[in-house]
Amino acid sequence: MTDQVDRLSTYRSMRDFAATPEPAGEQVAPGTGRFVVQRHRARRLHYDFRLEIDGVLVSWAVPNGPSLDPKARQLAVHVEDHPIEYFDFEGIIPRGEYGGGDVVVWDWGTWEPARTEDPAAAVADGELHLDMHGEKLAGRFVLVRTGEDRSGKERWLLLHKNDDHAVPGWDADEHPRSVKSGRTNDEVAADPETLWRGDLPAAEAAVAIGRNLPTWDPPTPDELAALDALGRKGRWTVQGLDLQLTNLDKVLFPARDGEPPVTKRDFVRYHAQVAPHMLPFLHDRPVNLHRYPDGVDKPGFWHKEMPDYAPEWLTQWRNEEADPGETVCYAVVDSVAALAWMANWGAVELNAWTSRLPDVHEPTWALIDVDPGERSSFDDVLVLARLYRTALQHLGVTAAPKVTGRRGVQIWVPVAGGYTFADTRGWVEKISRAIGRTVPDLISWEWQKDRRRGLARLDYTQNAINKTLIAPYSARPAPGAPVSVPITWDELDDAGLRPDRWTIRTVFDRVREAGDPLAELIGRPQRLPEL
Repeated sequence: MTDQVDRLSTYRSMRDFAATPEPAGEQVAPGTGRFVVQRHRARRLHYDFRLEIDGVLVSWAVPNGPSLDPKARQLAVHVEDHPIEYFDFEGIIPRGEYGGGDVVVWDWGTWEPARTEDPAAAVADGELHLDMHGEKLAGRFVLVRTGEDRSGKERWLLLHKNDDHAVPGWDADEHPRSVKSGRTNDEVAADPETLWRGDLPAAEAAVAIGRNLPTWDPPTPDELAALDALGRKGRWTVQGLDLQLTNLDKVLFPARDGEPPVTKRDFVRYHAQVAPHMLPFLHDRPVNLHRYPDGVDKPGFWHKEMPDYAPEWLTQWRNEEADPGETVCYAVVDSVAALAWMANWGAVELNAWTSRLPDVHEPTWALIDVDPGERSSFDDVLVLARLYRTALQHLGVTAAPKVTGRRGVQIWVPVAGGYTFADTRGWVEKISRAIGRTVPDLISWEWQKDRRRGLARLDYTQNAINKTLIAPYSARPAPGAPVSVPITWDELDDAGLRPDRWTIRTVFDRVREAGDPLAELIGRPQRLPEL
């Protein structure tokens, strides 16, 4: 048998196990006889077809998935062997890591080689016949090597014989749910609480990310229908809580690109529907609000103190350290109804604190704000963001960017407990100063905008208590209601990227297609390297 360490050397060389939840393959019991197929949404959706042979998972990436149709000839790209601990892995691989995306256990079971007693030799020779006994896959399959692609990876065909288990027209994508949990990829992506820690022994690798967050369901179709049926005002009940809604037909956002304008009713609906994606970034955090009760074409104002007429069910936090004249009572937006109430109140921009209750002096995020100046193009912003990408990857720091919905890009870095705001501010400043020295013609360190000569500012000063940046999925005061949206590092190279690309009408398609690369970092206990 080939030495297992050698067989996994390629797998290990392609991953940073301090950043990825995948298993490192430290403890493996030799064996042959099981298989697993994982439905894996990385850059592209594909199916990872894995056979247990001699103590490792011999693996192929199948873009269109296995099929029971005997006429189907599915491309299968032979990839590196994986450790046995990977057999039942279902969860999130962080964006920016090799294979970053969400994974479900699409099928599993046992298999036996056919026409050979040495499956490892059959794979080496380029043809393996096997009988599969899974919950979805059954019958005789054949893997045949056909050549190599341009990168040198072996191209194979995966096909099913015309036997008693054959099903004409059978399509893997019509059977998307996990055999392990019953969940879809979307459901796993939306709930990244449990991940694999590849830097721990296999028996201890399943751990929570920081802490367990609650989950939130969107409003039901009946609840949305009740909202649509209201007149200009009225009472709306959502998830058992009553809201008094007013001026529902008032235009809050002018039209964009030929679309109708956005009314308050539209905005309340958006806040209720986006709650499962937005609330994880707001839960247990005070919020600072930028209100536009008369619409975004009128001047807005910052608002922090909660009024006496706020509903009793709205969670609030009292700041006992407030000096005279400072805000005492902040809102904590932690329910679908609370988000909808904020929309009805004209709170267009929601800005959550980077610290969490009750430890408001300990940030859980370090924030990098690429704040463009009047002369800065979005191409300039992207140059700066890519430099941060290079720096953070060099340091081995996990982070994710997001477009602001206006002109800029922000980068959010999760941090472990125990840091102070002085720690995160100083750390971000050091990285930012180094980047500023790389492209001095693009940036200014002046605090006042009128002294920046229209250049961008790399703002590290937002790392302070009660200083905030726009929350993910919060709208911005511009036509069409553009939204601040997390993106992947690779998307910084997308020629079609714009900072206001997604609006409250299009962001749901985005999340369904791409998931949320920032959500999987919530609560991650990351230590910042010394600089």
